[in-house]
Amino acid sequence: MASQVEHEPLASASRLIAASRQVLYRAFMDPDALVAWLPPAGMRGQVRAFDSRQGGGYLMALTYLEPDAAERGKTTPNTDLVNARFVALTPDEKIVQRVDFVTDDLAFTGEMTITWTFTEVPGGTEVVVVAENAPPGVSAADHQAGMHSSLENLAAFVG
Repeated sequence: MASQVEHEPLASASRLIAASRQVLYRAFMDPDALVAWLPPAGMRGQVRAFDSRQGGGYLMALTYLEPDAAERGKTTPNTDLVNARFVALTPDEKIVQRVDFVTDDLAFTGEMTITWTFTEVPGGTEVVVVAENAPPGVSAADHQAGMHSSLENLAAFVG
């Protein structure tokens, strides 16, 4: 019998956002809202497909804005194509996604799990994001910076 290996989170981030859990959850379930806040600083997004049901998900292109970032794209020289599937949706509380990059680069292949939780606290909602089992080519530092940037964007979007 094979044992299951526990993996440490690759990265996690949290932020207190002055909005209700309901407002924040809706920001994930609307493709226009999602593309407005999810892309981290230095990128813009385009939703190519979206299905907000459990088992559904989205396909989003994230394009680097700076020419000097052109060598960082995982799908094309300046774009990451991200395929996300909603594996668990607990309205206003938790979103669990399985995410992979559309790429031929083996360093970036593989499915990671990203979990977002929303906890009501004085002053708003604590939003926590944890990414686990990322492909080996994903730098923990870059992922951490991206998550913090997305949380900052989310706070500005709902504020």
